[in-house]
Amino acid sequence: MAILETLAGPIASIIDKVIPDKDARERAKLELIKLQGSQELETIQARLSAIVAEAHSTDAWTSRARPSFLYVMYIMILWSIPMGLLAALRPETAGAIAGGMNAYLNGLPEPLYALFGTGYLGYTAARQWGKAKGVDK
Repeated sequence: MAILETLAGPIASIIDKVIPDKDARERAKLELIKLQGSQELETIQARLSAIVAEAHSTDAWTSRARPSFLYVMYIMILWSIPMGLLAALRPETAGAIAGGMNAYLNGLPEPLYALFGTGYLGYTAARQWGKAKGVDK
């Protein structure tokens, strides 16, 4: 896609020099624009086909990945309520639990967080784009 966009200008100027007939030149430029548009359409279709395949998958791990992640996040947020109560009753125990959780999460390599965040944001952006275009439900 980017290669064709980069070449479109020089190709158009070559068409101007090579084809003397004005109508033929305009038809050739129109075909170049159609080719560029079809390349972009093919790229978009290829990206969306993977998303649609995941959405229609019978595998629960594939088709429910995003909602499952949100459920885990909800549980982690709601866990703050009993931790707050525990901190009020036994601050040292709550501190030990929080310290242990922090130590575990800090022990995970940062590239893993970056990979997960990038993949998750890309997945949700592509899903939203598909919904806006009417491709996904």
